[in-house]
Amino acid sequence: MKTYSSSKLTLLSLLLVGAALGTHTSAQEAETLRPLAVDDYFAIQSVGSPIVSPDGAWVVYTVSTKDLENDRTESRLWSVPTAGGEARPITAKGWGVGSPSWTPDGQYLAFTARSDDQGSQLFRLDLRGGGERVQITNVEGGIGGYKWSPDGKRLLLSIRDKNTDDPSGPWVIDRLVFKQDYVGYLNHQRTHLYVHDLEAKTTIQITDGDYDDYGATWSPDGSRIAFVSNRTAEPDASSNTDIWLVDPDTPYDQQEPVRVTTNPGTDDSPIWHPDGERIGYLMTYTDRTDIPASYLQSKVAIIRIGEDEPVLLTTEALDRKAWDPTFSPDGSQIYVQLEDDGQVQLAAVSVADGELSRLITGQVQVGATAVAPDGSVVVAISKPRLPEDLFVLDANPPAGSEQPRRLTDVNGELLNSIWLSDVEELRFPTLDGTVIQTFVYKPQDFDPKRRYPAILWLHGGQESQYDYGFNFRVQLFAANGYVVVMPNVRGSGGRGLDFALSLNKAYGTHDVEDVIVATDYVIARGYVDPDRLGVGGWSSGGTLTNVVITKTDRFAGAISGASVGWYTSTYGHDPYYVWWHTELGPPWKNRDLWDSISPFMDVENITTPTLFIGGEKDWNQPIIHSEQMYQAMKHLGRETQLVVYPDAHHGIGKHSYQKDLLERFLGWFEKYVKG
Repeated sequence: MKTYSSSKLTLLSLLLVGAALGTHTSAQEAETLRPLAVDDYFAIQSVGSPIVSPDGAWVVYTVSTKDLENDRTESRLWSVPTAGGEARPITAKGWGVGSPSWTPDGQYLAFTARSDDQGSQLFRLDLRGGGERVQITNVEGGIGGYKWSPDGKRLLLSIRDKNTDDPSGPWVIDRLVFKQDYVGYLNHQRTHLYVHDLEAKTTIQITDGDYDDYGATWSPDGSRIAFVSNRTAEPDASSNTDIWLVDPDTPYDQQEPVRVTTNPGTDDSPIWHPDGERIGYLMTYTDRTDIPASYLQSKVAIIRIGEDEPVLLTTEALDRKAWDPTFSPDGSQIYVQLEDDGQVQLAAVSVADGELSRLITGQVQVGATAVAPDGSVVVAISKPRLPEDLFVLDANPPAGSEQPRRLTDVNGELLNSIWLSDVEELRFPTLDGTVIQTFVYKPQDFDPKRRYPAILWLHGGQESQYDYGFNFRVQLFAANGYVVVMPNVRGSGGRGLDFALSLNKAYGTHDVEDVIVATDYVIARGYVDPDRLGVGGWSSGGTLTNVVITKTDRFAGAISGASVGWYTSTYGHDPYYVWWHTELGPPWKNRDLWDSISPFMDVENITTPTLFIGGEKDWNQPIIHSEQMYQAMKHLGRETQLVVYPDAHHGIGKHSYQKDLLERFLGWFEKYVKG
């Protein structure tokens, strides 16, 4: 495998400043602001899916609003001039639209809209006048995604197979991995690719088989389609995805997909170079057999079609995860989002030599990006006091202009009336000398001479990280008088592979040590009351909470959301077969290891009043874990409560449930931590 060194990192003079990011309030104004409330969660709108028109003049994006009364989310399309100006809605209220895309000639705007009886279908608007939406697809069950051909005459569609099982009969299961959260039991329905000719109104299926095909994209000349698929002998047994090519004009039974990549790890997110002969993508790889793919640092690579070896543009010298690659218009760079030490940055990787330029850094979380024809980049940015808004990093900014330049201000009116906490970043050594990063949010009218109740709020996704993005939940805790402490414990993302592997086969060891060290550190700073400490988290953060309260009784109250208690008890009940067998091995051979990482084995040590909470149909971290932890604590006569949301999955998406969840969090900590 060829590599280019990425040790030379160019930090451009494009660091974000408060003014450029549109800070809404000054210190003088803060005295008149009200604290954040639970209902503000439903008033804050979300921005996403930016796209730039083919002429570069307009940006279209989605704005989503939470409708608490009707328990649904409404999304509308808006447009704003790329040069700046007034933003205007394109679609009416009540549509629930998404996935906007310009036709290549810029005449039409396409988008998906969902209905209860049709699923997600494709529509388009004629932007020259009228504004009436025209339905393009009418696929039973809906479409999963779409892409315009370069000439605008065809559509590439992702469609899930029809379910041929008898709905009144039993579920007959023969797959290795047979469950998925939000989906349920898995049969052999797969997602395949289709090409629809708009003029002829004909549709052909171009992929088939007992595999899922996704991430599909047209070549610049429209003659080939690249896509991602795990087409190994047993796709459920590995994470070995590759990039493949098919002919868009040939039915699946008359062609065989051509394999482009051969890396035994993951190869995904393909993007075509403008020359049509190379494909950029993300890859992970390791020679070790005991590391799940989620630990690995995704690298940016490029491969010439017909050659076996890719060029690895980012190497181990970078040792950070990258995602969402996009080519610059001239193909000289690949833009990526880069996870790095509490930041999510926008970076550009040189195709010629792998040199990395960090374009947007600082106290930011960079989200969705779109590249304009002139090379300007539209990017969604979030900050500790700013939910996502759109900004433009101009390719040729005027001298002295602030970059990136703000484009939208979706929540400005609301935010101008609310007090939000700034974040303080702390760094300190943990027990083995490793420096740990921790974010701290403080209450309104904070007085460093006072001692406040504190909440140690632990992140989920184990190998993810806390970053500078807007976090409503921790802002709500701060608004209710708590110091909120958010440690990036060993095992988190953003610090490279070795840091993430600190917890490989060792959950509940170094991470617990770091939580305790972080607690001691903020207490030593003088503003945290050691007798009024709470701890909690969701998903892996809830699991870490379970372990922490088996190791110490110093926390006055705990909240364990969607957590794991006894790993062995849900073997085969959660969808993580590949992860568990890769990292832990089968439980019948390594039972001691499985039990050593399970907080349920030490449940009799818990004296902290604990709220266990989760979704009835969470198959990610099944509710049985919370039930077992609750049952054991109840048996032991400890203070505890179990809350289960009917029909809810891992994310508890229903708005009325979210309101209840936030209110219960506040109520539990009010009762047991504030006293």
